[in-house]
Amino acid sequence: MKTKISSILLAATLIVTAESCHRNSISGRKQLKLFGEPALKEMALQEYRTFLSSATVVGTSVSKDAEMVRRVGTRIAKAVTDYYTAKGQQDIFKDYQWEFNLVNDNTVNAWCMPGGKVVVYTGLLPVTQNEPALAAVMGHEIAHALLTHGNERMSQAMVAQGVQIAGNIALAKDPAAVNLFNNLYGIGAQVGVLLPYGRKQELESDRFGIIFSAMAGYNPEEAIPLWQRMAAAGGGQKPPEWLSTHPAEERRIADLQKHMPEALSYYKPYSGK
Repeated sequence: MKTKISSILLAATLIVTAESCHRNSISGRKQLKLFGEPALKEMALQEYRTFLSSATVVGTSVSKDAEMVRRVGTRIAKAVTDYYTAKGQQDIFKDYQWEFNLVNDNTVNAWCMPGGKVVVYTGLLPVTQNEPALAAVMGHEIAHALLTHGNERMSQAMVAQGVQIAGNIALAKDPAAVNLFNNLYGIGAQVGVLLPYGRKQELESDRFGIIFSAMAGYNPEEAIPLWQRMAAAGGGQKPPEWLSTHPAEERRIADLQKHMPEALSYYKPYSGK
């Protein structure tokens, strides 16, 4: 009897899981998404505001680096929004309100919340070294958000943990879902991804990250030496926090080189318009 009930529950879970697969309008890949994006964006906004209240945000009026972060982010957001809107896919950016901040912290890190809240750490800038390389990093993080990798990763974790699934989960009311959200987006002290993205998601964000930076007028080829510097930043010891859950640098660079012709097809030097 117990086995029969377990089989029924498993079958029901598989049915709901199959019905919860959605094709991402940017990548074209089918994704498991058990959570409503509006709920994720709302919770992300709360977490983002909590973070900013305790972080040391570098003002653009006193820092050229902060102004650069904001400039790069604004250019990428505009280029990507214009491109997909022209294709009739403006719904991708529903409820997106972009913000770009530089935070004074030596961690080699950057992230983008669902809804377009982007933070770069000062510790990343000695590694990026130039604006196009910074654009590759920010494009990568923005890609995670636009490709809804957070929703997908949380949904995969819910299934893997055997949590009972009952359709589109009410995120804020489900303790298991809230715990998963906090593990993925709980940026408190360490500000590292605790619930890592999968390798497929990371490499997918690499691909679209250089496409997005190219759309904004940044040379995507700067991503190659960037990742070589990232590898060197590990010093043969523990890799930087931002790399700790990412694919091996050799695999990443090879994948970027494979997609570089595609990215370059979008690249035109920025004209200031």
